[in-house]
Amino acid sequence: MPARSRPPRAVSSTARSTAGSRRTIWAVLNADDLHCLRMADHTKASRIAYVTMNPRHELVKKHVRGGGLAAVLEDGINGQMITLYDKGVHLPLLWTHLIPATLEGKALHNVQNAMFAATMAFAMGVKVENIRQGLRTFDTSYFQVPGRMNVFDKLPFKVILDYGHNPAAVQAMADLVQRLDCVGRRICLLSAPGDRRDEDIRAIARIVAKSFDHVIVRRDDDPRGRQPDEVPKILEAELLASGFPREQLQLIVDEQQAITATLELAQPGDIVLLFADKIARSWKQVIYFKNDGSQSNVAEREVEPAPMAQTEGPISIDRESTALIEGLTLIQDERGVRLAREQDN
Repeated sequence: MPARSRPPRAVSSTARSTAGSRRTIWAVLNADDLHCLRMADHTKASRIAYVTMNPRHELVKKHVRGGGLAAVLEDGINGQMITLYDKGVHLPLLWTHLIPATLEGKALHNVQNAMFAATMAFAMGVKVENIRQGLRTFDTSYFQVPGRMNVFDKLPFKVILDYGHNPAAVQAMADLVQRLDCVGRRICLLSAPGDRRDEDIRAIARIVAKSFDHVIVRRDDDPRGRQPDEVPKILEAELLASGFPREQLQLIVDEQQAITATLELAQPGDIVLLFADKIARSWKQVIYFKNDGSQSNVAEREVEPAPMAQTEGPISIDRESTALIEGLTLIQDERGVRLAREQDN
């Protein structure tokens, strides 16, 4: 794994439950990430649970058949169902399109987040009906999670505001925009924090280059140690190097001016993705935007973006493949099924 790359999903996700006087410590791991699978034998947790979006996952199958706890995304007539398996019992939990935070199941990164939340809650003894209720009532509105996939639908075009600040987050949002129905263009307002590595900033630009029809590049108010226009220049250069058409690319360094220009550019049927830095200010620009381009005064009071898991990001699903664990040694005991640790570790 490259140095300083994002950590494997949910290596640190643990849950504690009690049965009488005995405490059970769970490790809830992403079975779709080989790095996580390799960590399973290193955890000191007394029980292991898995989350997978691949219903054909061979290791998870063995784990479930042995009575282990797992959350699996399964296809059904009505869509995709989050399903729990525990002690040989099959527990259909909830259709993904009924979870508001998934935008009718299209936001796969939040489908995965919901699966982790459900698995950890179940491991801690939360009743299934309470887990369902929690998932049904949690949304990504600005008032619940400011800066996390906030959708505004009261303009002739759809606006999504997000504090995506690394390649994984940008990839997740770009994938979402591709899944959403769009009769017009997909427009992106793009930036990156100045304290990210140059290679991460360029990776963000490459993701956006293949996902949008028009891009406006800006900078954050705080360049975080860089020259004021350094980050937008890196983004602009990498977009062009990736083949993005010059005529569909703009550079407007000031965030407020860039948001105004992006909203003025949008037409009915477009989808606008705003990667914002000053969340409260940017959201107010969106909701007070007038179709004639005018805006009410925007207050400067700021709020911090809602906390986000370090590993929010893209999900690659190969439903047919079993190559993830091919040729690797499995261990099965009271903790569950897991990969044996490598000898040189």
